[in-house]
Amino acid sequence: MQLPTLPGLLVALALAAAQCPRVSTARGPALWPMPLSVQISPRLLRLSPENFQFSHDPSSKAGPSCSLLQEAFRRYYDYIFGFYKWHHDSAKSRTETELKQLLVSVVLDSECDTFPNISSDESYTLLVKGPVALLKANQVWGVLRGLETFSQLIYQDLHGACTINESTISDSPRFPHRGILIDTARHYLPVKSILKTLDAMAFNKFNVLHWHIVDDQSFPYQSITFPELSNKGSYSLSYVYTPNAIREVNEYARLRGIRVIPEFDTPGHTQSWGKGQKDLLTPCYNKYQSGTFGPINPILNTTYSFLSKFFKEISVVFPDQFIHLGGDEVEFSCWESNPDIQYFMKQKGFSGDFKKLESFYIQKLLDIISTIKKGSIVWQEVFDDRVKLQPGTIVQVWKKESYAQEQNAITAAGFPVILSAPWYLDWISYGQDWINYYKAEPLNFGGSEEQKKLVIGGEACLWGEYVDATNLTPRLWPRASAVGERLWSQKEIKNIDDAYKRLTIHRCRMVRRGIAAQPLFTGYCDLEDKM
Repeated sequence: MQLPTLPGLLVALALAAAQCPRVSTARGPALWPMPLSVQISPRLLRLSPENFQFSHDPSSKAGPSCSLLQEAFRRYYDYIFGFYKWHHDSAKSRTETELKQLLVSVVLDSECDTFPNISSDESYTLLVKGPVALLKANQVWGVLRGLETFSQLIYQDLHGACTINESTISDSPRFPHRGILIDTARHYLPVKSILKTLDAMAFNKFNVLHWHIVDDQSFPYQSITFPELSNKGSYSLSYVYTPNAIREVNEYARLRGIRVIPEFDTPGHTQSWGKGQKDLLTPCYNKYQSGTFGPINPILNTTYSFLSKFFKEISVVFPDQFIHLGGDEVEFSCWESNPDIQYFMKQKGFSGDFKKLESFYIQKLLDIISTIKKGSIVWQEVFDDRVKLQPGTIVQVWKKESYAQEQNAITAAGFPVILSAPWYLDWISYGQDWINYYKAEPLNFGGSEEQKKLVIGGEACLWGEYVDATNLTPRLWPRASAVGERLWSQKEIKNIDDAYKRLTIHRCRMVRRGIAAQPLFTGYCDLEDKM
């Protein structure tokens, strides 16, 4: 038997690796998350890389000058046909009509050069007929979601040819805020890991990266105004996010229709801040050893002048309309031990109620944020501790106990809610825990229809105590995909068996696109789906 030569072997491998997706469990597309309305016909069209192209409808409000769409066309061409653009054609497939073009039309204001926001329109319609398919959206954000769906419709037929069924899809998300929280303070995550996460988020139609960037353990954000914060507070001078790195993340996210919301959690969770900013933290007394510090010191004017300058910088560095201010898990014992704070509280008439002191601090911080024309997001303790919140402040619910009652109380008070309580992905267990995430229904609480409209969405949170670049991706995916469908698709989409079949295929698709998503259960991805 003659062995193939090395060049011949490389060509054969390239051919195998670069065909369009093979679906092992069932012939036909596997859509994730499930669109609002899907009609798939048995009529088949074939595609070939040498004849297919994405193009702009002449009447579209976004043309070839829209780099966001041009970049998306290039990306999705590669996802569909593979890096080498090789194609295995067959005599059988030539009898079918060829799909030669996806014509893209943006109907309203394109928003091509802007950043997405809470009101961005992600709706689209997709009509797949030969020889020209049509993707229509009000804004570019809908085009991005429609391109992902289009790419998921394409599969290999039994002869190895790229195939798509004639289809009609109309789609829009159930909730406008669909987020993933990453934590870069417990462990530093290299920028390339964050970019990879943004890719995977786009494959699952998430649209918010909640970046919990600093915490007690480290301060990797490199401030231009206060460089000592990261100089002294980061794990190492290599483990920082420079202004260029943050610009890169913001732009990479924008091109995928994803908002980046930074979280700078105060007054607790701030030990690393104190290393580079003198007198910011409260000195602790009594049982504490000397040189011990607690939360931010809320009684000094210098605290608020620092916060004003710091958040002014944040408002420029991060273009999103919202900043997450944290406000969770504030320990009162250090404040209690400090005689200056005790005296200040007596003067203010707080009579030993440290929730009033916390409220005093948070209200001053909220005022700072509104003067820089940004909206605020806070963790639920801020609401629970009866801080006076400005209208429109978003409250994030994270405590698993009684979260339905918590949603009811917050929305009854008129505040918007982001739900995270059922979706803490850092809590790992043996087996298919994605099913529990999938079953969690965000509106399963006793409030009125008006209250339920205030639930703007949810987030899957992956806290970083046990997560770094080595396990970030497989721990997130495909577990977070279950949350993605719950937040995008209609409430009625909840059949676990159907979800398992689609998600198994979707997981292999992510692996083929370079996302090291862990398996749902036993089985395999076809050879070409290997990383």
